[in-house]
Amino acid sequence: MLYAVPLALFAGTVTTSRAALLEDTPLVVALGVAIVGFYVLVFLLARVVFHQQTSISALAALTASAPAVPFVGPTVLGDLFGGISAIPIAVAGLIINLTVVPVTILLLALDQGRLASAHAPHRSIIAAKVGETVKEPIVWAPVLAFVIVLGGVHIPRIAVNSLSLLGNASGGVALFASGIVLSASKLKLNRYVVVLVLLKNVVQPAAVFGGVLWLGYPGPIGSEAVLTTAIPALALVIILALQYRVAQAEAASAIFFSLIGSPITIGMFFALTRT
Repeated sequence: MLYAVPLALFAGTVTTSRAALLEDTPLVVALGVAIVGFYVLVFLLARVVFHQQTSISALAALTASAPAVPFVGPTVLGDLFGGISAIPIAVAGLIINLTVVPVTILLLALDQGRLASAHAPHRSIIAAKVGETVKEPIVWAPVLAFVIVLGGVHIPRIAVNSLSLLGNASGGVALFASGIVLSASKLKLNRYVVVLVLLKNVVQPAAVFGGVLWLGYPGPIGSEAVLTTAIPALALVIILALQYRVAQAEAASAIFFSLIGSPITIGMFFALTRT
């Protein structure tokens, strides 16, 4: 959280070209609605309908809406689309890093702050936690990279590769942490975990598939959007669950079953987008 994940997010974002973002506006819109819209929907469902804590609702929303594009995307999408896969990977990573990840961290911090300071003024808690969230490297690193992309500033390739090499540790550490959590407690397959896995692996890409058919998006753009969202849940969820001590066993189990089930669900949506 202090250097590996921020470096991975920075390197992944800064390699996105401004021209690519402008040329693929429909793809940006489709993935933005799919990720951010689904995050809001799941958060409200967990918080308002099922009356879950804010922190649990935020973690559930991130699990159900954010695909593990930085880690799984190059393998899955690269094999399916070749060189053009760099665009959906970069766009999805950019959207996740700039929106749902910092919002989740803020909500986790706010809920933790309210529990720790029940008698403190509500505004002071919010102001303090917003300030702490902005200072987190995982929040300001992708924002800085996005500003660099918009400004057209060129970062030497050797520097980006070095940052990526350090940042690549984050995926392995997250999965290793998941194994530790699962070994310390029994693998959970309760209603909470099943719903999260179904939302991420089936409902989100199915909703995108229906949306691109309804809007009549061209074949390649529609396929890229559907298969990008069909990628399993982001392993960062486990790191956040461990750091803020929120639903740790459930988060690890959801990531585990999302990864295990992804070959079937990705194959299913690949077949649908090829018909």
